[in-house]
Amino acid sequence: MTRRREAELAALFETASELAGMRDPEAVLHSIVRRARSLLHADISYLSMNDPSGTYMRVTDGSISREFQQVRLGLGEGLGGLVAQTAQPYATSDYMADARFNHTRPIDSAVRSEGLVAILGVPLKLSDQVIGVLYAADRSPREFPPEEVALLSSLADHAAIAIETASLFEKIRSNNAAMQRASEAHDRLTDLVLRGGDAASVAGAVAELLGGGIAVHDEEGVALARADFSGGAPPPAAVSRSRMSGRAVQWDGSWVCAVLAGRELLGSLVLERADLDDADRRLFERASVVTALLLLLRRTVAEAENKVRGELIADILNGRDAFGLIARARRIGVELTDSQVVLVTDGSLAAATHYAAVHRGLAGVWGSDVVLVVPGASASAVVSDASSCLGATVGGAGPVLGPAAVASAFDEARRCLRALLLLGREKSGAVMADLGFVGVLLGDRADVSGYVRSVLGPLLDYDARRGTELVHTLQVYFACGANLSKAREGLHVHVNTVVQRLDRVAALLGEDWQSPERLLEVQLALRLLKVLG
Repeated sequence: MTRRREAELAALFETASELAGMRDPEAVLHSIVRRARSLLHADISYLSMNDPSGTYMRVTDGSISREFQQVRLGLGEGLGGLVAQTAQPYATSDYMADARFNHTRPIDSAVRSEGLVAILGVPLKLSDQVIGVLYAADRSPREFPPEEVALLSSLADHAAIAIETASLFEKIRSNNAAMQRASEAHDRLTDLVLRGGDAASVAGAVAELLGGGIAVHDEEGVALARADFSGGAPPPAAVSRSRMSGRAVQWDGSWVCAVLAGRELLGSLVLERADLDDADRRLFERASVVTALLLLLRRTVAEAENKVRGELIADILNGRDAFGLIARARRIGVELTDSQVVLVTDGSLAAATHYAAVHRGLAGVWGSDVVLVVPGASASAVVSDASSCLGATVGGAGPVLGPAAVASAFDEARRCLRALLLLGREKSGAVMADLGFVGVLLGDRADVSGYVRSVLGPLLDYDARRGTELVHTLQVYFACGANLSKAREGLHVHVNTVVQRLDRVAALLGEDWQSPERLLEVQLALRLLKVLG
């Protein structure tokens, strides 16, 4: 008996030493049940772990029943449930006949399927907390004397410490691995930005790292880049929450992280992914830091380019060396020898600069005017688009080719802007041709014939096709002060004929042709027609 006791103690110390050196939680659990079976010379040993609802089978050694390997015991149920609930060891030589235990159908069925008769269970405790139960069992009746209970309890005490130690090491290892992954991801993204990567390439890299759709938005919520992303801009409330906490926050099945430079909001990142563990959340937050670097670099480059573009506008309007200006513009992606439309606006320089950059043009200030030079084949189309995008009044001229022509067109665009403001047409855009007779009077390259045709074209064409005299009728009609009787006499026709001709004019020019503004244009066009012969 003494030798056996010494052997058991030696085996226990050996087991404790082995467990202390193990760092893998799974390996620790298997070693514990294997040693328990060996120390107590049992047919089977097993270990269950506790959760709030009870204790569940975790590892077995010597088990043959799948049903038994998957059994779960509620607190107070069966022998193991009672050990987990009371934190005291329990032993029985014949479990099925022992009335001390709360027998349930699933537990008894599992015990029968394994053929167990004698069972010993001792608690795995850390301080006052029971984390599981360690068992030794036989398939025939057997008494478990106090020394065996003490031996298994000692093993359980060492096992609980080993489980906690291994779990801590695993957690540390996981944290280190997560930190290493986050650090490598940060280095990869930073290198991508510093090598000239844009928002799209950063979004693609983050989407790949985190396995979800990514969108990069600026501070106004405008999407700068998307990668496998199907949603829209995050609500300001979500961005504000992230900005205040400095952490990524959940929003409608996605994650939002504010992109900050100090306290300044530069934009936001949105990740389409429902769940995010701590490691991936930290990686996502690091991605927002790299995105901040990208947006700051982007802003710095834009500011430098905008300064160059503004200086170029001033030099063009100053009439500097044309060849030098063309070369300078070409270096920043602007081709002055292509068709360019010149715009002058009462909008902000910042908005004009952004518009010019998007359209590969120039923007700057000349005197009190904000000036843009934008590629385009139709001045009217460019002016209309610019006015809508800038939310401002825009006068335009062109298209023109070359720096000298740009400087000349600037004067016309500026006069056009002044005319729009004098006419009360704020927040609209126009070129001289759109201003009717005002454009004719103000334009230094007035297309008089074009103006006459724009006003009287339908009448001129009708007369040419049918040999009628609608234009002549109007000339006589206005010469007689718009008096039908006098016009009849001047034309030598019946008054009804004059009325019919005026009705035809209305059909061709529109029913509002005699409104004050239209009437003035019609009379001016008739006068200019006489001048042109």
